Amino acid sequence: MQWPRGEQDIPSSVCSLPCKTGERKKVVKGMPCCWHCEPCDGYQYQHDEFTCKLCSYNMRPNANRTACQPIPIIKLEWHSPWAVIPVFLAMLGIVATIFVMATFVRYNDTPIVRASGRELSYVLLTGIFLCYIITFLMIAKPDVGVCSFRRIFLGLGMCISYAALLTKTNRIFRIFEQGKKSVTAPRLISPTSQLAITSSLISVQLLGVLIWFGVDPPNTLIDYDEQKTVNPEQARGVLKCDITDLQIICSLGYSILLMVTCTVYAIKTRGVPENFNEAKPIGFTMYTTCIVWLAFIPIFFGTAQSAEKKESRVVGFVYELEAFSVSHLRLGPDETITARKCNNGQQLRSSGVTPCS
Repeated sequence: MQWPRGEQDIPSSVCSLPCKTGERKKVVKGMPCCWHCEPCDGYQYQHDEFTCKLCSYNMRPNANRTACQPIPIIKLEWHSPWAVIPVFLAMLGIVATIFVMATFVRYNDTPIVRASGRELSYVLLTGIFLCYIITFLMIAKPDVGVCSFRRIFLGLGMCISYAALLTKTNRIFRIFEQGKKSVTAPRLISPTSQLAITSSLISVQLLGVLIWFGVDPPNTLIDYDEQKTVNPEQARGVLKCDITDLQIICSLGYSILLMVTCTVYAIKTRGVPENFNEAKPIGFTMYTTCIVWLAFIPIFFGTAQSAEKKESRVVGFVYELEAFSVSHLRLGPDETITARKCNNGQQLRSSGVTPCS
């Protein structure tokens, strides 16, 4: 028999050909021997010749879609650009902080260091140091221990820094407000009192963290929704600490309160005599910090981003805030302020401030 177009093969006398692997049969209504082949798409696999089923939330179909396999787990790696840059900046910050602290220790009994409030300066430097340390906790592989330290130190470093700045600004305000009424020095302006006030402010943050631990113990989770792409081959599960974006902001909320209060006192003390105005560097620090906060919150909540970008952005935000804190510690203004204090010892005594010796 001669077939058209010179074909020699005998045509198959079947209604439908067998379906390929990963395809299901959709039987034609009224014709049980005929069917259409439909591929199992998305996160479906071929359960039998007539059915496709969806893989569980932590699984994806294999290459030929005959079964499901676990979705690979990823985390923020140390060699990632989102980690390398923050770690490099953190190392620079730690070295700079240690250098400044060593300089303070070396010249601990000099008039400049004594008049600049060395006790609170040490507290402020400690807070800055802790803020840089949080970088390594944000990048480390999440487990219960790492997640616990993240909760503790994420807000503690900034809390210590702002508590020290608030205590110093409040002291300046009270000294000059009291000076308008009498020559008697106000209470609680000694170094010991200042440290006690700062410690009480910091203890509120620690108490909040303890309550957080009791209500919601630290734990890890694997987020399969964040990087669940249309193509199952690109799907990844993200290992991270069980901390929501809202909890991060709440952890920093007390620091925000301290920052706002410090800004208020910085505004109130802007009119004190220039010779004694230590509040101006603090005021500059607080004004710029408020601007950074106003920019950070909508960016953090209003943009879709991966976990590693969020963690890197949190670390970067901490750097910005601490850079402004460091601006208060810059030696130039403190030297000028201290020199003026030393040259105006009599006026300082009448205001309740101990002059240089």
